[in-house]
Amino acid sequence: MFIQTESTPNPATLKFLPGQTVMEQGTADFTNVDSAKSSPLAKRLFTLDGVTGVFLGNDFVTVTKQESTDWEHVKPSILGAIMDHFQSGAPIIDGEQSENVHAEHSGEDTEIVGQIKELLDSRVRPAVAQDGGDITFHGFERGVVYLQMQGACAGCPSSTMTLKMGIENLLRHYIPEVTEVRPVGL
Repeated sequence: MFIQTESTPNPATLKFLPGQTVMEQGTADFTNVDSAKSSPLAKRLFTLDGVTGVFLGNDFVTVTKQESTDWEHVKPSILGAIMDHFQSGAPIIDGEQSENVHAEHSGEDTEIVGQIKELLDSRVRPAVAQDGGDITFHGFERGVVYLQMQGACAGCPSSTMTLKMGIENLLRHYIPEVTEVRPVGL
C-alpha cells in the first residue's frame, strides 16, 4: 500500500491519500480523542503524540498536529497508523455512517436554504475537499448564512478569506437574499 501526502493551505494539517475509499458517504470530523470513539482509525491516530484532529473524507484522511510538533517527527507514525489500519480490515466507522451533512432547516426560508445547500454541494464542497476539508451548512437567519468549517479548513489561516471572498460572493451572486456568511464554532 502506497499512501500519498499533500500539503493543505493549513500548515498544521496534512492530507493523506491511501489510494482507496475512506468514507463511502459523507465525512467525519474528530477534534479530540473523545469525539473519535466511533472511528477505530481516528482513535488509532489520536494515540500519536502531537495529533490534535482527524478528518475523514471520501478518499482521504487529513490530520492536524500541534503547532509545536514537527511534521518530520509525526508524519512517519501517521503513515504507519493509516497503513496498519487499512491492512487490519477494521472498519473506518463503527456502526452506520450518517449521510446528512447539513443541519436541518424548516420555516419560511426553506426554499432559500435549499438553494444554499445545493450551491455548497455542487460548487463549494468539492473544491474544499481538494484542500482536505469540508464546509457544511449550519443555519440561515436574516440574510446571514452560518457555515461550519471542518478538517484542514478549521483553523486555517486562509479560511476567513475563503469564507468572505469566495463563498460569500458566490452565494450572494446566486441568492440575493444572502447578505453575509459567518463561521460557527464546533
